[in-house]
Amino acid sequence: MRSIPCKTRIALVDGNNFYVSCERVFRPDLIGKPVGVLSNGDGIFVARSQEVKDLGIKMGTPVFQARHLIERHKIHLFSSHFALYADMSARVMSVLEQFAPSTEVYSIDEAFLDLTGICDQDPIAYGQGIKKSVLRSTGIPVCVGMGPTKTLAKLANFAAKKWKQTGGVLDLSDPLRREKLMRIVPVDEVWGIGSRTAAKLNRLGIHTVWDLAEQQPDRIQDQFNVVVARTVMELNGIACMELEEITPDKQQIVCSRSFSRRLTEYRELSEALAAFCSRAAEKLRVQNSVTGYITIFLRTNLFNPKEPQYQRAASARLPAATQDTRVIIGVANRLLKEVFREGYN
Repeated sequence: MRSIPCKTRIALVDGNNFYVSCERVFRPDLIGKPVGVLSNGDGIFVARSQEVKDLGIKMGTPVFQARHLIERHKIHLFSSHFALYADMSARVMSVLEQFAPSTEVYSIDEAFLDLTGICDQDPIAYGQGIKKSVLRSTGIPVCVGMGPTKTLAKLANFAAKKWKQTGGVLDLSDPLRREKLMRIVPVDEVWGIGSRTAAKLNRLGIHTVWDLAEQQPDRIQDQFNVVVARTVMELNGIACMELEEITPDKQQIVCSRSFSRRLTEYRELSEALAAFCSRAAEKLRVQNSVTGYITIFLRTNLFNPKEPQYQRAASARLPAATQDTRVIIGVANRLLKEVFREGYN
């Protein structure tokens, strides 16, 4: 493994079961009890407490499939409350900004912090300070992973969550500690390595993070792509990704939901579609963007193969790019008329 001296220290701070933790802030009596948060329409699980994960309920599991576990273990269920989660996220990020001169809000519950030169004497104590401050100010528990690159910070955060003996904080600046961890972590736990890439790596005899870190970047780029090659370099402490203090605008906005009951009428779908279009248009206006292309899709319940199955999508290019909710809804409804078929749930 090729490792070079690197004084840079990047931290990834990640909320633990964030949506569930947000709900528990206002229901502290549910701490330690099984809690699940459901999608809009209460159709599937979108967040689970550790207690629910331990029951084998996976992300995206339909509620009806887990009904027996919900009743047997008295799982407390909440409908998604995204306005609340966004507000809690803003509070967490505000606390984190006090600990680093540069931060990158990576997602609603994750942020990268540049701690270079700030906590060299005792990074673990500094990470514990971050944890305690966020919990005290917001009620949200977090874990902190540190390393000389963003990929290593991600890996450290994974380990901090998985192994309680870390105390929720792990620093992978030391090459020997990195090697020890990499030898026991599967390669599919690396940030950016999806299931297909992991399967191909496995076929090449690359099963652990250590196996991947030992590869030649040029060889990996030839067999995969430049992204995986950069990942190899990042695992070796060579930074290839800078912090993005200004979040880049999204190039694609998606609003989709699973429904708690089966919809059969055009009117119901049209009303739901209007709500999704309105939300998408809001997101466009927030980042001062416009759209020139719209796609809608619908499908039946794939988890119930006994029922007739149907799925269709339709797209349209707009004559003029827009962020006008009325125009977007009008085009979407025209597309819905093309793909809607009666007789399907």
